[in-house]
Amino acid sequence: MENTIPRPQFMNGEPPRMSTTEAFNDEEYRRSSAASPMSPFYDPTRMSGEGSPMMMSPWNQTTNSPFSKSQWSQSYEETVPQNALIGSLVREEGHIYSLAAAGDLLYTGSDSKNIRVWKNMHEFCGFKANSGLVKAIIISGHKIFTGHQDGKIRVWKVSPKTPSVHKRAGTLPTLKDIFKSSIKPSNYVEVRKHRTALWIKHSDAVSCLSLSNDKIYLYSASWDRTIKIWRISDSKCIESVPSHDDAVNAVVCGLDGLVYSGSADGTVKVWKREQRGKGTKHEPVQTLLKQECAVTALAVNPPGSMIYCGSSDGLVNFWEREKQFAHGGVLKGHKLAVLCLAAAGCLVFSGSADKTICVWRREGVIHTCVSVLTGHDGPVKCLAVEEDKEAAARNDPRWVLYSGSLDKSVKVWSVSEMNNNLMQHPQHMASDGDSLPPSSESDSFSSSGRPNNNRRN
Repeated sequence: MENTIPRPQFMNGEPPRMSTTEAFNDEEYRRSSAASPMSPFYDPTRMSGEGSPMMMSPWNQTTNSPFSKSQWSQSYEETVPQNALIGSLVREEGHIYSLAAAGDLLYTGSDSKNIRVWKNMHEFCGFKANSGLVKAIIISGHKIFTGHQDGKIRVWKVSPKTPSVHKRAGTLPTLKDIFKSSIKPSNYVEVRKHRTALWIKHSDAVSCLSLSNDKIYLYSASWDRTIKIWRISDSKCIESVPSHDDAVNAVVCGLDGLVYSGSADGTVKVWKREQRGKGTKHEPVQTLLKQECAVTALAVNPPGSMIYCGSSDGLVNFWEREKQFAHGGVLKGHKLAVLCLAAAGCLVFSGSADKTICVWRREGVIHTCVSVLTGHDGPVKCLAVEEDKEAAARNDPRWVLYSGSLDKSVKVWSVSEMNNNLMQHPQHMASDGDSLPPSSESDSFSSSGRPNNNRRN
């Protein structure tokens, strides 16, 4: 049948090859995540999310602001319904590309190169990198790691005496390691045609950071198609994994040494960390997905039993680890690319280039979209979630969700863990059974909503 959207292939099948790049530049396609050209919702004028170079973005027509105090506009609601916006932080400084929450602190990164720290909805402090849009932030104790557009990972330390003071502690890799490695020609690898670089350095933008569960290792994903593993104790790069055939947009650590990566090449891969002397060796375990659309975001639920993948076609695939990574289904809630994912409790959050956030509640493999959070005027680029401890003390389990957008704002939401009918935007039951587009064959589904085995390769 003509004009049929190619179906993604799960497990280890070869992806269908289509001429999808004829309408636009190949560089734009391989990194674009604003929408798939195969999607009926594709809009070439929209901002690409996790992937496209900054100069290609219509959302990036701004100049850097000096790092100076200026007034944020804030709004609050006295009474909080089940799922609601409780605050909005707006500052004409830069598009928000990264968030990290720890306790009562929120860190925000933007293309202004500033990292701001917030406490109780007010600016607490801030610090500034010399160069490089802040694409990722991760917190480990008193250390803060930031990944940048210039390919560097910067390390900051919180002063134990003055928590509002953050001092630059170094850069990954360290200058000492760069110097020692540069002496040996064998430490240089080809990163592009006729170009070599040290294997311990990223040669393109750092797109994502993730911590191992034991907090010993830091993982960095990059547009240079590699994942690098850093030992936090001595800041050394102990391994570089040439993981994908295109830009790596996401990396996330699971339990038992499992690591998941997603790329603009349309694949999701599983890796297993094994100790080799003082270092590590990551072996490929399985390829969960092969498709034409770029993979733009990954998330693992807290127990590590479910793996979620967002793509440039607006879909969220998920797999069940306890069933040998069986494909659970697809969540359909967005019209444009899924740019970020987060999971907490029995909830999953997906932020999109369509400016909305879908809140999904999981029961087994059935996912219900219980709310669609609206309010941003630009693509939702990043999410962070923390438990609302005050509500938990009242036996009202709920989460504080932070969303950063290319509209230069951060919004703060209160989302209930409980099943409720007081939704901002009531949605249909979005079980995984109705999620895959039907093929020309008559596919059947099991009563649990999971596609029959004939959908798997």
